[in-house]
Amino acid sequence: MRGARTAPLAVLVSICAAAACVSAQSTPPNFLEEFEGQFEASASKLVALAAAMPPAAYSWSPGEGVASVASVYMHIARYNYMYPDENLGLTTPISSAEYDRWEESVTDKAEVVAILAASMDYVREVAGAMSDDQLEESTMLYGRRVGQWAVLLQLVTHMNEHLGQSIAYARMNQIVPPWSR
Repeated sequence: MRGARTAPLAVLVSICAAAACVSAQSTPPNFLEEFEGQFEASASKLVALAAAMPPAAYSWSPGEGVASVASVYMHIARYNYMYPDENLGLTTPISSAEYDRWEESVTDKAEVVAILAASMDYVREVAGAMSDDQLEESTMLYGRRVGQWAVLLQLVTHMNEHLGQSIAYARMNQIVPPWSR
């Protein structure tokens, strides 16, 4: 009878050990290559959409208390600098005091598009300089200990969330996204 009880226990321990290995998984294979492809697809769409929006639409918002077109693009640019600064420990070319004010203060289309495009270039530079060892290094992201690769994943996930928002904003302003024409 004792063997009958220990067999399920051994299976349970094996499953838990396997789960622990999966949760501590290292950088996914070919991560940077996949990241760069996903990032480029999103970055090019965001910059093209920002360029396609007319200057008058940059102050448009779908409702009171909701971010304007300019604020959404500046939010994306802010996080493109903030994640490497705060979560990867990199010295960014833009200070946090500067990028923290963007969402509220930068509204001119030409300035927004320039800052957004520069933030994309900065992310390309950061990702391009990361080695496999750096991707594996541990860091904190939203209170969790993760590999640095997870910060890059969060960055592209964040961009995609706001790409969807920006597409909806464009369509509400009768702007067809350039890649949909």
